[in-house]
Amino acid sequence: MQKTNAARLLEKAKIPFELIPYEFDPDDLAAQHVADALGEDINRVFKTLVLHGERAGHFVCVVPGNAEVDLKKAAKVAGAKKADLIPMKELLPLTGYIRGGCSPIGMKKAFPTFFHTSATDFDRIFVSAGVRGLQLAINPRDLIDYTRATLADIITD
Repeated sequence: MQKTNAARLLEKAKIPFELIPYEFDPDDLAAQHVADALGEDINRVFKTLVLHGERAGHFVCVVPGNAEVDLKKAAKVAGAKKADLIPMKELLPLTGYIRGGCSPIGMKKAFPTFFHTSATDFDRIFVSAGVRGLQLAINPRDLIDYTRATLADIITD
């Protein structure tokens, strides 16, 4: 199994994690497919979204796989008037990651990061390891501390 940049960074920081491969479908990159492939609760499988806020610049939201980021709530916590998801074509040049393989760890630049408050409801969560077909199982508090993230209510009700 290939070791990703995200995994190398966590090893260097001595943060325990597990790499879990799964069969991905390039035509179905939805978090539900990942959860089903892992045999895990969708609420534990988090997706990493990159947004751009007016006057706040780029920032990252990590939300449960079955949730949608609330753009108004996300903008507010990032200190922006409004925010939008970045266009897909900007993801790779900005972060170094592609859709379906975007990890909150090891982006080209450290962006302000916000995890949905439910992340700490679990002893471990799953996030992309930085490539399609590979997830990181990790303690959410370790991940939040490592990414210097903030817990916030950033999903639609």
